[in-house]
Amino acid sequence: MFIHELAYQGDDEQLAIVDQERRITYKALQEAIQDYRNYLHAIGIKNGDRVGIFSHNSADYIYSYFAIVSLGAIAVPINFQLSRREVAYIINDAGIKHLFVDKELDLREHLTAFSYAGELVQHDIRTCYLEGNYPAAPQLPESFKDTSPCVIIYTSGTTGNPKGAVLSHKNIVANAAQVHKLVKCQKGYRVLCVLPMYHCFGWTLSVIYTFYCAAQVVILDSFAPKETIDTIHKEQINDIYVVPPICALLTKLATKEDMDTLRVVISGGTTLPLKIAQDFYDKFGVNICEGYGLSEASPVVAVNPLDKVKVGSIGPALPDLEYRLLDANNNDVPLGEPGELIVKGDNVMLGYWNLPEATANTLQDGWLYTGDVARSDEDGYLYIVDRIKDIIISMGENVYPREVEEVVYQYPGIAEAAVIGVPDKLRGTAGACFFSVKEGAEVNIRALKKYLQENLALYKIPREFHQVEALPRTTTGKIAKNRIIEEYEASKKA
Repeated sequence: MFIHELAYQGDDEQLAIVDQERRITYKALQEAIQDYRNYLHAIGIKNGDRVGIFSHNSADYIYSYFAIVSLGAIAVPINFQLSRREVAYIINDAGIKHLFVDKELDLREHLTAFSYAGELVQHDIRTCYLEGNYPAAPQLPESFKDTSPCVIIYTSGTTGNPKGAVLSHKNIVANAAQVHKLVKCQKGYRVLCVLPMYHCFGWTLSVIYTFYCAAQVVILDSFAPKETIDTIHKEQINDIYVVPPICALLTKLATKEDMDTLRVVISGGTTLPLKIAQDFYDKFGVNICEGYGLSEASPVVAVNPLDKVKVGSIGPALPDLEYRLLDANNNDVPLGEPGELIVKGDNVMLGYWNLPEATANTLQDGWLYTGDVARSDEDGYLYIVDRIKDIIISMGENVYPREVEEVVYQYPGIAEAAVIGVPDKLRGTAGACFFSVKEGAEVNIRALKKYLQENLALYKIPREFHQVEALPRTTTGKIAKNRIIEEYEASKKA
């Protein structure tokens, strides 16, 4: 099945989308997608072209995405929290010539810096298809396969630049089918989409899986506690997909009556603290089902089944998905022992965009090496133990310290820098930047922070900045982050 065919899962007069004041049937969804694809075809979009989407959540986001992939083109969702420099990097790397936006961006200076070839055309995602009377776009040829690329998801890279995970129609629809065997959403259920659509977790679960089940997606353009609670109550939401900080705020601010219609609450993006899970259950009588995934797996790898939740676990691997836990020598570890989690299945990506070496390192003999360390219990439930990468997950967003560090190093006077993750009550984890300065130089922390804000998404900005005489190093000369963490934790206890 192709992604755009999911728009035909529901009955014509059945509600497919609730977006602000709009209530959109499956028939109206199909017609809107056709209008968008006619427009795209008229402006020359064809099989294999990359088309960017830079927008907040809306029905128009769904229309444009489905229209893009229905022409055999490749959608490139872009995080609207990124700085213009970061957006320009993705546009240049993916070779995007057309960009759907809900607000026009001035990217000329940054695109020039990346030696971008050609001219970027921006289209208002809400009104562009209304500009004329466009002839009907042809259907995809029968030779077009569901294994063809349909989306590139850019993930922040440990080497400083983001990598584009290329997913096929089959990858994403297969992941929806795998999830369905555990989550069991049904026709007509109401599903809240509050996580950003550019995020693979929010998109695949809240939108793709919802249409796969002929259910109804209720859209919020962003998370605001009162609006979210009111929407859950008013629209009688059954299923929600969230990150742990949202769960904590719902527990604090919502009443039991507000949450009465909830059937499923699935948490992803980062580890779910036990206290958040317990407090939520104590107040609402609903278990939070923790799951785990990564963009390279479309994204879901594991999730707790509704009828047998193990708090602290990410659940068993999805049906039809193989997994192994390996030691440093690529041998399977004994039951209960930690090892790198690798997975194989129809949801595993095709590879990284234009990065054959990175693809070869991550995909080996069909296995996706996640870079995360997990252990398994006797029931096959998985527990994430550690992360091989130095990833910081803040409010469900991935922040890679090296990417931040490289921007810090560009600031005048900085000699060395290291960013580590520190506990944060709201975000789960935040960054702390430790730096030393060159001899005779002075660095104003407020000015440094402003510089980072101009060059990075706000969620990547460290919460704390600490100037030190020198950073500790290992015997091989590398910055010893473990010692920085130990000293930081000791200082907080003192």
